[in-house]
Amino acid sequence: MLAGADSGQEPAVVRRLDALRRLSEAGIAAIKTAMRGAIAKAAAAGEDLAREGDRSETVRLFLSGWAFRYKALEDGRRQIVSFILPGDICDAHIYLFATMDHSIATLTPVTYCELDHTAFERLMSADISVAEAFHCETLAARAMQREWAINLGRRDALERVAHMICELFERLRVVDLVEGNSFAFPVTQMDLADATGLSTVHLNRTLQELRAAGLITLRDRSLTILDFQALAKTAMFNPNYLHLDRK
Repeated sequence: MLAGADSGQEPAVVRRLDALRRLSEAGIAAIKTAMRGAIAKAAAAGEDLAREGDRSETVRLFLSGWAFRYKALEDGRRQIVSFILPGDICDAHIYLFATMDHSIATLTPVTYCELDHTAFERLMSADISVAEAFHCETLAARAMQREWAINLGRRDALERVAHMICELFERLRVVDLVEGNSFAFPVTQMDLADATGLSTVHLNRTLQELRAAGLITLRDRSLTILDFQALAKTAMFNPNYLHLDRK
């Protein structure tokens, strides 16, 4: 049986999709049925799940663990373009493209399931609320990319890092992976630097500034936001772009 597909708590995929668009009971049942029939996979930390140029044949539904999308230049420089959290989909309808235009790597051990295009299209046609939720997930991912572009192009270092922390907190909160204002934070300083377009030295100074301001604590791969309103104000963070208001 696929882990999380039939437990007392709804799978993270269901929780995220339901936050984007309220799912019907039939829609939730259809998702769980598809997950039970899917190919279940696991990967260790530091593995590439897909590389740029690979054939894109399946849709991945993430059940646990963290991963990220990235682009790499010929000289080895890397830009992380998004973090993939439990409940995320990678990516609806990706099989319509011949090859991947980016790579996906794991930050932590992950579990996920893969749906081939026939299974995914069957799921999309099973219930209108499911189809709408998957479309909303794709639109929300585009909205996050626009916000990341603003982060890199217009926010300063302190604002960038504060904004990234606020975003991760909100995304984890909706799938019940925060405890109060604390959450697991397996992102290394190098990873966070590659996501925010900063050097590791600049990133380290920025984290120290956030700590000194009494906004966060970070220890043992766990991050606590001490004053969310102040952190959000520092970042000029408005969560509307995440579209987690479930209409």
